[in-house]
Amino acid sequence: MGDMKIESIETIPVRVKLDRTYRGSYYNMPNRCTIVTRVRTSSGIVGEAYNADTDLEQDEILTIIEREITPSLLGENAFNFERNWQTMAKVTRDQLRDRRMAVQAIACVDTALWDAIGKAADQPLHRLWGGYRDAIPMIGIGGYYEEPGMPSIEDEVESFLSDGMVGMKFKIGGRSPEVDAARLKRAVEVAPDDWTFIVDANQGYVFREAVQFVRLASEFVDLRWFEEPCRWPDDKIAMRDIRRTGVPVAAGQSEISHAGMRDLFTEGSIDVCNFDGSWGGGPTEWLRVAAAAMMFNVELGHHEEPQLASHLLASQPHSTYVEAFHQERDPIFWQMLANRPTLTGGMFTLPTGPGLGWELDAGFIAKHRVDR
Repeated sequence: MGDMKIESIETIPVRVKLDRTYRGSYYNMPNRCTIVTRVRTSSGIVGEAYNADTDLEQDEILTIIEREITPSLLGENAFNFERNWQTMAKVTRDQLRDRRMAVQAIACVDTALWDAIGKAADQPLHRLWGGYRDAIPMIGIGGYYEEPGMPSIEDEVESFLSDGMVGMKFKIGGRSPEVDAARLKRAVEVAPDDWTFIVDANQGYVFREAVQFVRLASEFVDLRWFEEPCRWPDDKIAMRDIRRTGVPVAAGQSEISHAGMRDLFTEGSIDVCNFDGSWGGGPTEWLRVAAAAMMFNVELGHHEEPQLASHLLASQPHSTYVEAFHQERDPIFWQMLANRPTLTGGMFTLPTGPGLGWELDAGFIAKHRVDR
């Protein structure tokens, strides 16, 4: 295949104003954002990906890519993914800025570099990364707190069912355990008996509230897992103790390094790892975490970003579900991927083209790109 020298790196920020603001436990999302990254190489291959759903901080990520990462990688061989990742990692060492932004910048470029590698090898990335399967079951993310104009919980379940999803991740943590359990029960009552339910508190509860929610929910549903149940200052120990109630616990999206994930594993805090390759340094770092998770008998999920998560999860034997928002919550996934497959039997089938295999809609990008 020869050398594939990096000649340029281009970025396009994209921001879509949502029809309504989506509210979880202690956060709200008025926009859906991403950054399209293109790496042009001497072989003529262009690696292309989209990552990073940060909204107001988007410009900081772009600046890091343009001023720090790009100059350090020009002329490097795109095949040298470990060397290139370590070169990019230097941008995380500035302790006076938010390292999350630097790690997301790395993820943008690392993913595009992997797309170029897949194209050069003429193989889809899920095969290069392990090739365990070619399709993975998909669940929907919903259960946001209802406001005027929003679909009801019941309507949201019906929408996910019509899309072919096999289950739902339901948002809790912003109300009392009693209120959240009652909200979840409404969803359970209209879903098929074999539908999978996951709950996600986004670190919203204190330990006592999380345990109380488990007790209430266990009366009417068998939860697949409880995601980020407790507030952040001491959540590693709290999650370990919640596991003793019998419900599996998931976390990892709030970590941005393999070292942070190592601590979750060694503390016995989680059953399911949902480390985010788009937030946490790209596929190169995610694959390190996946290998460690197997050693600790921890299953794999992935926080959102199905365009990348589907390849990563399909590559590994200990993976669970890929997740996607409702069509109105994530118009980028549902509209920008021109060749996005429909679900068949609840399964999301990976593209067979090389690299990520996605065709990005140029018209959608042009319409929603952010002028800088």
